[in-house]
Amino acid sequence: MTEATRTQTQIDAIAESWVDTLAELSPTLGTYIGRTEHADRFDDFSPEGHARFADEARRTLGALDAAQPADPIDDITRTDLSSELRLALELHDIRWNLRDLNVIASPAQEIREVFDLMPTASAEDWEVIARRLGAVKGAVKGYTESLREGLRQGIVPARRQVVEVLTQISRYTADNGFFAEFASEAAPAEGQLPASLARELADQSGAARVAYDDLAEFMRAELAPDAGEADAVGREVYALHSRRFLGATIDLDETYEWGTEELARMVAEQESIAHEISPGASVEEAVALLEKDPSRKLHGTEALQEWMQATSDRAVAELGATHFDIPEQIRTLECMIAPTQEGGIYYTGPTDDFSRPGRMWWSVPEGVTEFDTWRELTTVYHEGIPGHHLQIGQAVYNRAQLNSWRRLLAGTSGHAEGWALYAERLMQDLGYLDDPADRLGMLDGQRMRAARVVLDIGVHLGKQRPDGEGIWDADYALAFMGRNVNMPDEFVRFEVNRYLGWPGQAPSYKVGQRIWEQVRDDYAEARGTDFSIKEFHKRALDMGGVGLDTLRTALLRG
Repeated sequence: MTEATRTQTQIDAIAESWVDTLAELSPTLGTYIGRTEHADRFDDFSPEGHARFADEARRTLGALDAAQPADPIDDITRTDLSSELRLALELHDIRWNLRDLNVIASPAQEIREVFDLMPTASAEDWEVIARRLGAVKGAVKGYTESLREGLRQGIVPARRQVVEVLTQISRYTADNGFFAEFASEAAPAEGQLPASLARELADQSGAARVAYDDLAEFMRAELAPDAGEADAVGREVYALHSRRFLGATIDLDETYEWGTEELARMVAEQESIAHEISPGASVEEAVALLEKDPSRKLHGTEALQEWMQATSDRAVAELGATHFDIPEQIRTLECMIAPTQEGGIYYTGPTDDFSRPGRMWWSVPEGVTEFDTWRELTTVYHEGIPGHHLQIGQAVYNRAQLNSWRRLLAGTSGHAEGWALYAERLMQDLGYLDDPADRLGMLDGQRMRAARVVLDIGVHLGKQRPDGEGIWDADYALAFMGRNVNMPDEFVRFEVNRYLGWPGQAPSYKVGQRIWEQVRDDYAEARGTDFSIKEFHKRALDMGGVGLDTLRTALLRG
């Protein structure tokens, strides 16, 4: 990262142009990476908007196919950007956009969530927000047109996802929901909002609520009655999503069997640690003991946020002085309580100029007021340092070598989430989980990730259940998950609904970790006595986000 700035190549220029195209076609994505030129509008979620995206993807793919790489960095850019574009076109060809509705990562959430990332420091910032609130109606209309076209063609989401998203929308539009509170709490750092702007925010927030209410009415009256009964998407569609989330092609049947074995291994490791906590105790008994320990309990979201921030700050300071070279620009991670109550924990990366730092978000479900530090310690490491924040922040920092697509947008869930799980185990190796309770909490998360490899592939491929009593279905998935995690029922229910509606994404964590560990071990074997784990991490992270097949090839080719 201290090397001289690389001269831009033809392939760099194509990738940069694609980022510009994406910023125009997807202003929500633009906001995520810090592009502001289209920050007062939304993507065109209509069928016509998706067709335009496909046309631009084909154009860019043609340019890449005609270009010659100038160096190994170009090789990676062309390989991964071409793969991403081809996968996007495959999804377009199966008309996935016509059924794109789930509880966590579809336009139903995306249109609302973009406001979480918009600057709010000045009156000018709030003017942009007001204009984007006014654009919600058009975005929702385009999305509704796509879902309605799906109805016409018989390409529909599962009814379960429709029902759950309706519940989410009701929370967005309630009198104490997101839109009402977002407008009422508007306050720039520099002083009061002009009265006219405050009225405009209130009016446009109300219009956004009406737009979401209209979406809900469409879903209740038209979509729900004809939505699909089956949660499973089938092997062919699932394989496509698996490649999309991993950047690698895997044997799904072998991975299902491996997931079953990995789950059993996690259970055995947990049982061993339970005996350390209390001799002869089962995992459940050890958990019960820990949950009664007031020294390991946080009360309320304010205490949760403060503990997250202190834990993150300590990890940055200590690891930055010992095991990693952490640039000053990424030593700030903001730990946030999300303004929603959906149950997810997630990370958003810094903008390209670091004016908005990386952030860890916790969307706490309604009614959840207590949190166990032993269970959540590795969550902070997973989302922060040395997990997502180190990985993604370091790629953003590496602008001397990487074009903006490589820094800000490249990579897959398997690469990012696999690294984050890899980082959890690394923190154990570095002595940060010497307390058996903290190790049990780490394994609780690892066990969950192994369980959902089995669940996700099992449900969507219609496999035999582990108990041999039939085919996987949603009811069995919920019971199976409940047996394999120590989480409130609200979390478990949300998680299972997420897997059912977002095929292939959940296994990418544990499968990604598996591939990261395989690559590291193969790299160590190839280097022999010259192997350095710190050097391996630097080489791997300096590439930025890549597909996992590309990670393996790039690190092991010499």
